Amino acid sequence: MVLADEADADLLLDAIDATLFLLPKSEVFGFGFSGFLEQLETVLTDGGSAFRIADDGRSLERRVDETVRDAVLLAGNSAASAPAGSASEHLRDAWQAVYGRTPNPPAAYSLAIKAVEAAAHAVLEPNNAKSTLGTMIRNLRDAPQNFRVAIDGPSEGDPTPVIGMLQMLWQGQTSRHGGQTPTRPETKEAAEMAVHLAATLVQWFTAGAVTRRT
Repeated sequence: MVLADEADADLLLDAIDATLFLLPKSEVFGFGFSGFLEQLETVLTDGGSAFRIADDGRSLERRVDETVRDAVLLAGNSAASAPAGSASEHLRDAWQAVYGRTPNPPAAYSLAIKAVEAAAHAVLEPNNAKSTLGTMIRNLRDAPQNFRVAIDGPSEGDPTPVIGMLQMLWQGQTSRHGGQTPTRPETKEAAEMAVHLAATLVQWFTAGAVTRRT
């Protein structure tokens, strides 16, 4: 405790993050470390830290509103129980890349796109093994009458709003390819928005909110 009181705050958080990562993986969720993790989380909470222990117990992550975090967790769980490839893993890694102790916005943005590609593939282009979010958007845009969203309303399930969300996510990543025009790395704010947008889209595609018309 004396060392904690005297240590630099950032250095101490880095040390905690590294310690969590180095814990034996097989024991993180077991009896041996559960009490330690609970006590550590209590110390962080009571101390007003901007960081909490991640759900997997192996790193620190920035505190986010519980309702928002739970919504992303729900999307990941939905993807894990659907034919959505690695969507759940990509979404989890994107969250850590943007809210972890050492954030990496470009990586978080890229992983957000991969999560949506994995989740939407079975609905938009199930027979195209080389599909990307770009080809999925084109397929959806060229034949919107073949798809519908769960909210009918006056549009009778028109997927146009989903197309706009997919395009925003896809076109917002300029660092994906090189070219004659300058690229820019994604900002923290852009990456955060991309991850939360991806969580919504992953949830919609894996929970049956966006479907192919029969």
